[in-house]
Amino acid sequence: MKKILMPLLIIVIAVGVIVTLFLSLAQQEHLLVVHEGNHEKKVIPFKPNQYQCPECKMPIEQMKYSAEAVMPNGKTFFFDDPGCLILWLKDKRVKEEITLWIHTLDTQKWIDPKSAHYSLTDNTPMLYGFGAYEQHQEGMIDFETMQLKMLRGENMTDPYIRKKLLGH
Repeated sequence: MKKILMPLLIIVIAVGVIVTLFLSLAQQEHLLVVHEGNHEKKVIPFKPNQYQCPECKMPIEQMKYSAEAVMPNGKTFFFDDPGCLILWLKDKRVKEEITLWIHTLDTQKWIDPKSAHYSLTDNTPMLYGFGAYEQHQEGMIDFETMQLKMLRGENMTDPYIRKKLLGH
């Protein structure tokens, strides 16, 4: 009797755990990945944890380091880190037709990322280090340089680069 009861008990517990997991996932609020209908290609205001970054899949918790990309068809994608925007853009065929926005840390404005200046050591959500600024400060780089460094992996996630930039 015990030989039958023990496997049966294990099966019942396993099924209970699986059902509980599925029910808890079904009750979680799902984040949006894209906003449709932005044919004016303007910045879309958002609330914390409303959208999910399409590159790293993290919820966008703050506007501080965020970026937006508006496709020619009006679909807007939201990013939690400037580095995620660069990684997402690398395989897009219509790069020239995508309208980009980035939130600046110094002026709290949304500007074209190509006109922003980037720090190398900011504590960004994905730890790439590239914070966007409207006003140039010593040691900052332009968009093209930031993009190249991001695609080469030359950012704060590389321990050698991190040590070199922070000096320890």
